[in-house]
Amino acid sequence: MRIRIVLTFILLATGLLGCTEQRATVAVPQTAQASFSWFEYQGSDPVFAEPLAPDQYQNPVVAGFFPDPSITRRGDDYYMAVSSFTYTPGVPILHSRDLVNWQLIGHALTRESQLDVSGARGSRGIFAPTLRYHDGVFYMITTLIDNGGNFFVTATDPAGPWSDPVWLPELDGIDPDIFFDDDGRVYIAHNGPPPGEPLYEGHRAIWLWEFDPKLQKVKASSGRIIVNGGVDLSKQPIWIEAPHLYKINDWYYLLCAEGGTADEHSEVVFRTRSLDQAFEPYEGNPILTQRDLDPSRPDPITTAGHADIVQTPDGEWWAIFLATRAYDQRFYNTGREAFLLPVSWQDDWPTILPAGETVTYRPVRPAGLDNHPVLEPLTGNFTWRDEFNQPALNFHWSLLRDFARQWLKIANDKLQVQPQAGRLSSLEPVSFIGRRQQHMHYRASTALTLSASGLSAGITALQSEAYHYYLGVRRSSNGTTIFLEQADGEGVDIIASEQLSVSGDTEIGLAIEGDKDKVRFFYQLDGETWLPLGGSFDGKLLSTQVAGGFVGTMLGLHSRLEKQDI
Repeated sequence: MRIRIVLTFILLATGLLGCTEQRATVAVPQTAQASFSWFEYQGSDPVFAEPLAPDQYQNPVVAGFFPDPSITRRGDDYYMAVSSFTYTPGVPILHSRDLVNWQLIGHALTRESQLDVSGARGSRGIFAPTLRYHDGVFYMITTLIDNGGNFFVTATDPAGPWSDPVWLPELDGIDPDIFFDDDGRVYIAHNGPPPGEPLYEGHRAIWLWEFDPKLQKVKASSGRIIVNGGVDLSKQPIWIEAPHLYKINDWYYLLCAEGGTADEHSEVVFRTRSLDQAFEPYEGNPILTQRDLDPSRPDPITTAGHADIVQTPDGEWWAIFLATRAYDQRFYNTGREAFLLPVSWQDDWPTILPAGETVTYRPVRPAGLDNHPVLEPLTGNFTWRDEFNQPALNFHWSLLRDFARQWLKIANDKLQVQPQAGRLSSLEPVSFIGRRQQHMHYRASTALTLSASGLSAGITALQSEAYHYYLGVRRSSNGTTIFLEQADGEGVDIIASEQLSVSGDTEIGLAIEGDKDKVRFFYQLDGETWLPLGGSFDGKLLSTQVAGGFVGTMLGLHSRLEKQDI
């Protein structure tokens, strides 16, 4: 019992992954659906197990796939935006009162008029946003790769609604930043091409443009390069990106990521007295990195960089940045996470972390900010459960390349999902919702019933269209089968299956357990006993180092049309 879908380099390169196989499906009534009774996620990482001291907070402050964080402040409230790539709704917006306890409050891009990621591969779509508050208005500026380029949206309430996009066709590149100077002028900085031909692979530049807020247009003749290559072009620095501009004590500061978003990632800083003058790099760069540390250290935090800073009412400066928690030195399935550290100053230069020091899991809390716990924590060990007893999907659920939700609804305390033909390995519309894996050690579980033959439904661990697991239940004329499907970058195989002696209305429990590089799968027929399907499987297939790209693993629910007899 084996399905093979060849995933060639050509299909990946052309975006036609999974679209070449013709699949004969049985005619399924439009009312056919999978009904999920609940979904539960439990995280239990040892680094989170020890209680915090009263003056400590937990890093990461936002665990799991919440990358490229940008932060802004309005009064006593802090807001964060992160990248979403091809997941919808786009650009999660988070809120905190103390910088360490964060709550997901909504998304900036919640409708098709704002975002079109149809047909996009998993690590395309929305790249790094910048979030800023100015004069009563929030601005979120970002890049839609492959289908529009750079744009911004605005809102008076960061929870939404947000405006339709204002497109910025003059900008050629990614990672835009918007900066409001104290003289009323507005600027946009971004990563873009260097002057002339690139001198080496990864040679990029930082561009600066003036923006007209009344016309909502970039001043076309204003663009110029302010950083070519990075801190020292003679050393061939790679991937200077993620610029953020600030004016502090009559200095203009430019923070950028450098070195790529993997093991060599870092944060660097430049400054100038005037935006009409050249930026000077800091002799103490990088001001944040973990690349020089022993990779065999216990519980390593790696890939630190891509920072944004904010000032508290007490005058302290704090940096939010991405990093990853690795196992086996450099593997991680949870994606790039959001960490917090204080900023120190010397001779009017900022430093986030002195050279050779490790990002700590339990730093001292920000002074002057009272503790404000949240209802649904995003770090530490916790259990999250959805009983599907609210009229709308919880904010933690994401869809894949899709805003058209006619295939799902919540009714009678069930999530009812109609199957589509699209498989997880394709770029077609797919019936899938997922929430982020936020721990190395986790358990995700659900219970479902199927209303008809000709479809399957189940639980999935999805890293990308080419790397994932799907634990599914299928009804056909031959009865009910539970199966485990694996996508390993070369194809999609059913690697375990069993026939089940159950009636059509039996509720079947499904579970995934992850333990760093191992993943196991279970099913339940009597509401009590969990039975394994197969043994232990390769969890590294769900890691960024194997799968590539920029996203983390999503754990969720899937249904699709199937052949009648397979």
